[in-house]
Amino acid sequence: MTISLLAAIVLAGGQSKRMGQDKALVAIQGVPLLQRVCNIAMQCTSIVYVITFRPERYRAIVPSACHLIQEYALPGENTPHGPLIGFAQALETLQLEAKTEWVLLLACDLPYLSGERLQQWANALEHVGDSVALLPRSTKGWEPLCGFYRTSCLASLRAAIERGDRSFQSWLAQEFVQELPLHDAQMLFNCNTPHDLEQVRRER
Repeated sequence: MTISLLAAIVLAGGQSKRMGQDKALVAIQGVPLLQRVCNIAMQCTSIVYVITFRPERYRAIVPSACHLIQEYALPGENTPHGPLIGFAQALETLQLEAKTEWVLLLACDLPYLSGERLQQWANALEHVGDSVALLPRSTKGWEPLCGFYRTSCLASLRAAIERGDRSFQSWLAQEFVQELPLHDAQMLFNCNTPHDLEQVRRER
């Protein structure tokens, strides 16, 4: 995997309502979740972006080599729009600043994320056909916040948003997606609630 082939985007735009506190700042073994995910992304590429409505809140914990992007409200709206919009806005910035063919998209709340597994997946990118995305799949469908997308998908993404789509599943249903092998489903575990956090801390 050559660095020029891949960049990474980490989403930190959620409201953390179920957690009751900012998930991105929750520490596992003394390391905030957002920082942990950024560090793992940097094992795959030196080009890492974090998109959030609150860049100043995270500046002190995001690795200095990462780029913070200010997420903005769509016209007529003033609340977070969900990950699809955040991804599109980050991808717009990435295309202006870094010419890469692929982007690794990650949620900020993945405590069991494996850099080794991501690198194994990334090694397959040079041999992919016409797929718009390479994603793991669970019983719920595609797992869109831990996988790879062609940066050229931005046009399709914009069109979906203009149609009113706010769901990754809805957008991906219209695209050619290749499945990534998932040998450890725990890697996709999202730390969403205090109970989840307690479980992760016990296991760590």
